[in-house]
Amino acid sequence: MQNDQVTPKEPAAILELAEKCLPVAGDFVELGCYRGDTSVLLGKLLAKYTASCGKIVDNLCKNTADECKTSNQTVENQCKTPESHLWIYDSFAGLPEKTTEDASGAGQNFQAGELFVTKREVVEKLRRANLHNVIVKKAWFDQLTDQDLPSQIAFAFLDGDLYGSIKTSLKLVAPRLQKQGIMIVHDYNNPELPGSSRAVDEFLRAHPDYHLNVRHTLAVLQSKC
Repeated sequence: MQNDQVTPKEPAAILELAEKCLPVAGDFVELGCYRGDTSVLLGKLLAKYTASCGKIVDNLCKNTADECKTSNQTVENQCKTPESHLWIYDSFAGLPEKTTEDASGAGQNFQAGELFVTKREVVEKLRRANLHNVIVKKAWFDQLTDQDLPSQIAFAFLDGDLYGSIKTSLKLVAPRLQKQGIMIVHDYNNPELPGSSRAVDEFLRAHPDYHLNVRHTLAVLQSKC
């Protein structure tokens, strides 16, 4: 996946964590999609899982031949919902203005309007990938209402870059995240984007029931329950 905003190892980590959430009730969401590269990966993962619902898959037995003779020869793949969706939210207007929480001595990158990509470009990429399980909404995150998000979320990738965007994303997703669900916040511990870490750390102080695991620049948030 060619994407200058994600390190080479991060897509594999995102997919690994998303795959764990496939059996969890709820949809996938992505707040901040940039060029839609991660969107395509998540959309394909969901589509493949949905396509296998209720179908017979290969025997999972890995023991000796004699032991396998007495085991089930097939295993039915259970589906969490008839059809799961990926919901994408982005301003498609580039980054908003920084706040004081985003001030960084590492440079003056990521100014308002940077990382601009049109909605049409992302939608066309999804169409070329033959994905029909994706819902795309153009809006600033603080303009989203309860009606704009699915009622149950199994997995969320939050890539808003700045403090305000990440803080709003966490506020929107957390009440809808299922107990076994996972939220990933990008740019944690990124010196050029300190607002992301600050928003996550504030969230954790206010929600001690969540556990933080850091992989690369990904803050992985899960309920301790």
